[in-house]
Amino acid sequence: MTESMDALVYTGPNQMQLERLPVPAPGEGEVLVEVHAVGICGSDMHAYHGHDDRRPAPLVLGHEAAGIIASGPRAGERVAINPLVVDPDCPVARAGRPHLSPTRAIISMPPRPGAFARFVTIPERNLLVVPDRLSLRIAALTEPVAVSWHAMRLGLERLGQSQPRVLVQGGGAIGVAAALIARHMGAASIDLAEPHPGRRALLQSEPQITGFDPQMQDAGADAYDLIIDAVGAVATRQAASRLVRPGGVIVHVGLLPGIEGYDIRRVTLQEITITGSYCYTPEDFAAALDALAKRYLGALDWVEMRPFAQGVAAFADLDDGRVDAAKIVLELQ
Repeated sequence: MTESMDALVYTGPNQMQLERLPVPAPGEGEVLVEVHAVGICGSDMHAYHGHDDRRPAPLVLGHEAAGIIASGPRAGERVAINPLVVDPDCPVARAGRPHLSPTRAIISMPPRPGAFARFVTIPERNLLVVPDRLSLRIAALTEPVAVSWHAMRLGLERLGQSQPRVLVQGGGAIGVAAALIARHMGAASIDLAEPHPGRRALLQSEPQITGFDPQMQDAGADAYDLIIDAVGAVATRQAASRLVRPGGVIVHVGLLPGIEGYDIRRVTLQEITITGSYCYTPEDFAAALDALAKRYLGALDWVEMRPFAQGVAAFADLDDGRVDAAKIVLELQ
């Protein structure tokens, strides 16, 4: 193994560059994984814009990854990486909610470099074996799909109703995956609000999912039983408050800042449930990988694959709005 590797490094606001860095050394209980595919997340773009104090430059970003274990007894195994690192002995983790543990950390935040690199280290317990029938380029979608799986599962549990009318706000990867999961879980109808025409066009081949421009169409008050807000803006909170039926559920999974937008009086008078949704449990992560392996989520035409060497250009294209795809995955192999 070489002692250095290619890495895509965030060097300052709106700046990424390819560099040669030392191959990281795994610590106790960790393994070295050779990354084969890694997705660009909205949080990576947030850091790229210089808006995330948790991710100071210079830093290797990236946390949506799959690859092959590079050393140790399990060398050669194909794995998906759960990037959320938690002390397993934490009481919150032991209670089944490790994603809410005060010990939680994620690769791509100091002191853990991310996966926009040839190699990344990760605790062995954070690896799931990828079935032979699933490519690593698709296995890299496990992390964002797990976020959507967790959000949809929480919403359905709180709603307590079969075959709900579902609205998903936002046609990025989290929103699109949430709509596909809603279909898999038996929703009666699924609308996806997305102003970008290119992203709406990608959904035309997906049965049971209707994309629309929320600036041009409005379903009216009480139209939905369950709303997944994958944007988290003032406008989407306002719309969700009006569009959800009495007794309905709003799941807020978007990470935009601010607290404005919700009609708290209506929330109170109509007993509307609003719940946050963050990351996923290990069970959600495993369910997402299984859903991808069994092709429960369709053809995945909303994903664009690019060579890792084009990573700098991919960030620039996303920043300039030149990408219709809901997700770009960079391939290192």
